[in-house]
Amino acid sequence: MAAAPTGPGLSSDIEGMKKMAEEEGFAGADQQVANGADEAPQVGLISQYVKDLSFENPNAPAVYQWQSQPQIEVQFNIGAHKLNDEIHEVELRIEVAARAENNIAFAVDILYAGLFALRNIPEEQFQPFLLAEAPRLLFPFARRVVADAIRDGGFPPLVLDPIDFGALYMQRAAQAQAEVSGGQPSFEIGDA
Repeated sequence: MAAAPTGPGLSSDIEGMKKMAEEEGFAGADQQVANGADEAPQVGLISQYVKDLSFENPNAPAVYQWQSQPQIEVQFNIGAHKLNDEIHEVELRIEVAARAENNIAFAVDILYAGLFALRNIPEEQFQPFLLAEAPRLLFPFARRVVADAIRDGGFPPLVLDPIDFGALYMQRAAQAQAEVSGGQPSFEIGDA
């Protein structure tokens, strides 16, 4: 085992880091905390997975001869469930339907979920994290599954545009506040 570097500058560097940590609000930065007694807020993505996936191509093989461009409709929904004091499941449902010549070209329905561990998070921060930040983390992976399913169905892959889940959460919160107060929301964000 190699010895830790020593020297006249090292001791002052460590003391300087401790002083800076204390000035930045990390009081007791030089003290070790007993295992499990850490009070710092922690968030972690434990796992992510496809819970349900459906791809429909009801008009194959005729659909491949259609000349018109399909109209794409995308809808999504977010849900969160508490599994225990620290573990929450966040579900992101994305539904994509492509219609052309008055028929369905294809339809994809995915329920993509993730398990998130939240420790030492203030109660008022749970909902913003679970309904805005967690879906933002899951979305790129769900988008890839959707694109792959559409490609595997014989169509060009559809890469969904990014969604600003934070802005949507703020919009929904403003609407809920307006309903409670009987007024109108103080601001509006465009449809996604």
